[in-house]
Amino acid sequence: MARSTQIFCASTLYGAATVAAALDAGLFEPADRRLLLITNNAAAPEITPGLDEMSGFERIRERFDEVLSWNETIAPFHPSGWSPRADDIPIWERHLRLLWNLGDDDVRLAVESVQVNPALALCRLFTGSPVDVYADGLMSYGPTRDKIDPLVGTNIRRLLHLDLVPGLKPLLLTEFGVEPELVPSEAFLKVLGELGEAARESDGETVAAAGSTDGPALLLGQYLSALGILTPEEEEELHLRMMRGAVARGHRRIVFKPHPVAPSHWSRTLEDEAKKLGAELTVLDRPVLAEVIFQHARPSLVVGCFSTGLLTAAGLYGIPVARVGTDTLLARLAPYQNSNRVPLAIVDAVLPDLEDGPAVAKWAMPTRKQVDEDLTGLVKAIGFAMQPKIYPQLRPAAEAYLSTRLNAHTWRYFKRRRLTALALPGSVPVQLAFIPRNATVRRIARRARALGKTVKK
Repeated sequence: MARSTQIFCASTLYGAATVAAALDAGLFEPADRRLLLITNNAAAPEITPGLDEMSGFERIRERFDEVLSWNETIAPFHPSGWSPRADDIPIWERHLRLLWNLGDDDVRLAVESVQVNPALALCRLFTGSPVDVYADGLMSYGPTRDKIDPLVGTNIRRLLHLDLVPGLKPLLLTEFGVEPELVPSEAFLKVLGELGEAARESDGETVAAAGSTDGPALLLGQYLSALGILTPEEEEELHLRMMRGAVARGHRRIVFKPHPVAPSHWSRTLEDEAKKLGAELTVLDRPVLAEVIFQHARPSLVVGCFSTGLLTAAGLYGIPVARVGTDTLLARLAPYQNSNRVPLAIVDAVLPDLEDGPAVAKWAMPTRKQVDEDLTGLVKAIGFAMQPKIYPQLRPAAEAYLSTRLNAHTWRYFKRRRLTALALPGSVPVQLAFIPRNATVRRIARRARALGKTVKK
């Protein structure tokens, strides 16, 4: 009987913690070997610390027989940009089986973000191997952003995810009939506790700095300008809005957790603003998981744009949270299919606006009934509008939501041009609703466009 080997691919400490929690909860069958394949997807991985260099990694490493590096395996190529040519797949598989001492093992894969490299490349290299996909954030609630090769998609068995929004089912991979499976929150919290303890032992200075104030407001930076969603100046202003909003809510002790590769001058701008507002600011200048800060600083408020950490703080730690700038990003995000749209919409719909004091004060996590009645329909409608060819079965749900729930607030989640292109409710004023379905009018419009092009020539 062939030896069984499970290969777990991870690019972040949060993702590796999710895998560790799933293992602790018994969600993976026993195997002869368990390998952790680390991939550093940073733009410049040569100068960016990988997850194996972060505090607490050794606690996670104990669960695996060996740790491998994908970056070293495919060097000098970048993990996000490399995938094997179809004709080279058999050669590469033989190479990896020799390099990783796999022999004729039955290989099973566990990957994140299966629609893109490096996860997609790994699944292609081990053609036919069963695949489990795990989600390390809010992206799993949205649709698959690209059409996946059926040779890969049909091998996916399940989607493991955290219960960040209780009652909301992920759309990711449902086009292949993949069922979501929850990673127990208790198991995840246990792993986070281990990471927090390790961080305090190995990097006590950073943890102490975060916990030196009693119940501070914690600001989470995301570096959205690197994704082209905001300009650097706009993101800097977003951080200032977080600071001003937190102070307006009565917080005088502030902790700012910047993105690891964000410009350092942003922190200096916040320091200047804190002085003007009479607030005490602590900037965490070393990479540390937000969850470690949740444990040791016990913030009285967590503020961010649409970071997964907001839902982790609220759902797993019971910490008050608030959002800033989601309305601006919803208007700015392009194209409509941008995979950040559903996470952004969820945070906007579920969490209170920091600049709305009464809403922040009375906010509570929505019940499963509220999620089922309000959020599920919204996510399905957005999911269909984003990927109608991948999820045609969601059209009735989208039409039902748009025909009954569109109002001044919910319009922010949709674009009239997009609804018009898909002939969905809300696409045109009611008085002109007959036009998309009138063949004569459409034919005249086509002739008019053709005539216009002829005249221009």
